[in-house]
Amino acid sequence: MILVTGGAGFIGGNFVLDWLQRSEEAVLNVDKLTYAGNLRTLKSLEGNPLHWFARVDINDRPALDVLFARHAPRAVVHFAAESHVDRSIHGPAPFVQTNVVGTFTLLEAVRAYWSCLGADARTAFRFLHVSTDEVFGSLSPDDPQFCEMTPYAPNSPYSATKAASDHLVRAYHHTYGLPTVTIHCSNNYGPYHFPEKLIPLTIIRALAGEPLPVYGDGQNVRDWLYVRDHCSAIRKVLSHGAPGQTYNVGGWNEKTNIEVVQAVCDLLDVLNPKASGSYRDLIAFVADRPGHDRRYAIDARKIEDELGWKPAETFDSGLKKTVQWYLNNQDWVNEVQSGEYRKWVEVNYTQRA
Repeated sequence: MILVTGGAGFIGGNFVLDWLQRSEEAVLNVDKLTYAGNLRTLKSLEGNPLHWFARVDINDRPALDVLFARHAPRAVVHFAAESHVDRSIHGPAPFVQTNVVGTFTLLEAVRAYWSCLGADARTAFRFLHVSTDEVFGSLSPDDPQFCEMTPYAPNSPYSATKAASDHLVRAYHHTYGLPTVTIHCSNNYGPYHFPEKLIPLTIIRALAGEPLPVYGDGQNVRDWLYVRDHCSAIRKVLSHGAPGQTYNVGGWNEKTNIEVVQAVCDLLDVLNPKASGSYRDLIAFVADRPGHDRRYAIDARKIEDELGWKPAETFDSGLKKTVQWYLNNQDWVNEVQSGEYRKWVEVNYTQRA
């Protein structure tokens, strides 16, 4: 069995689904079920004896100890995190509590469990920490892409707390010998993405005929990674990654935000055309967010050279699958647009000029 934290969220949920489609090894899925956690994402696993779900906060050490003692996982894949930059600007405290204190609490529980394993099980055990390219800060247009040796320079409360969690994971390897590996991924997109993020926000608002907000001049650049490609990279690192190492995972798809929004609009014009005009007509530039990093870009050569992994999807192929998924799964979309989501949209967008 493997233990997955945050397995009802976007990337974690996709990973759990992908894992159980490809493996006969059980998953203990640990999630607090905050606004971004959604059991409907895991609906297809109802009755599956290989999927065990526990509603547990990673800050709850006694509950974690019980889970480790009862299920004896051979590995932990740690997704659980507060992950939205805009939310971290409005309220950073939950990010410190979950990303820093929660990761510390989890590491302590893992260390206590791992220390009691037999020699072979200790050697085979892995703690895989899923982090972000945002810990490296912002690039100018001509800067080289982030590599594994790029110095940390986080610029938001979100990225600062993820950087702190990375340092804790590194320290537990070097101090205690815990066999950890860390992944830094670029912007993920795909099915089951909570609609506060750029691509699902654009799809859902476009279908509703609402303005499509684009921050600033729309020229901020991100590297886009289809979530199922990320899942395959995690499987590869979990099985073949070297303890103490970090691996950058990217899609080799640098796009400006306005290019992404326009691409979504163009796909919707084909797959779900409006009665008149283009979805591009809904694009509205709004006030930028504070400290908005200009560019992120991942150099993913290490994981390709050492582990043989590279993404299967192009941005165009992944985006088409994503847009079609949202068109085909309106029930899921409608359910996640709860009062919490509507409140967030009001707070974050209504006051922007």
